Amino acid sequence: MKEVNPKETTRAYAFEMWMKAPMPMLTFFKTLDVTRLRRISRRRGLKFNMLMCWCIGRAASQIKEFYMLPVGDKLMRYDSIAVNTIVRNREGEVSSCDIPYSDDLATFNADYLRLTGQVAASCENHDIVDSMAIGTSAMAQYDIDGAVGMYSGVFNNPFIIWGRYRKGWFKTTLTMSFQFHHTQMDGAHAARFLDLVQKEISSAPC
Repeated sequence: MKEVNPKETTRAYAFEMWMKAPMPMLTFFKTLDVTRLRRISRRRGLKFNMLMCWCIGRAASQIKEFYMLPVGDKLMRYDSIAVNTIVRNREGEVSSCDIPYSDDLATFNADYLRLTGQVAASCENHDIVDSMAIGTSAMAQYDIDGAVGMYSGVFNNPFIIWGRYRKGWFKTTLTMSFQFHHTQMDGAHAARFLDLVQKEISSAPC
C-alpha cells in the first residue's frame, strides 16, 4: 500500500468533504437471493460463510474505490483486497481473521479453512496489513434484519453484517447491511457493489 495525494484521485472532493465529518459512515441494507449459494454449499460440502466471503471479495475486486481507504488523515491505495471474518476460538471468544482474496474459489477456500482453523486454535488475530480488508460478521444462528456498525474513528474499513438466512418454498433470502466510509466511495459505488454481490452469488460455480 502507499499514500496518495487525494487531489490526484477521483476521491478529491469526498476527501475534502468527509474526512473531518463527525460521522462519515453510511449504511445500506439489501436482501439477497442466496438460493444458489445454499445449494452449492450443500452439494459440494463448502461452508456457506466462506462462499459469501468469496462473492463479496469478487464483487469488491471489480470496483476501484475498494482499493483506496482513508487511514488516519491520509488516503492510501492498496494493490490487493482481503475479506475479514470473525472466528469463534477454542476459548469460546471471538477472534479476527483476514483471508486474502483470490479469484480462484478453490484457493480462497483452502486459505479460508487454513487461516480460520489457525485463528480458532491460537486465539490470535490474523491481520493482513498490506491489503484493504472488508470486514464481515455472520451471526447465522440469529434471525436479524441487519445491523449498523459502530464508527470508532480508528477503523474506516467497509463492514458487512448478516444473520440467519430465511428459507421459503422456492427461494432462500439473506438480509445484509453494508457500512462504508463516504471518503472511500459514494452511494452509487456502494449500490453497484451490492448489485455485484447478488450477481456473483447468482453465477457462483456449482
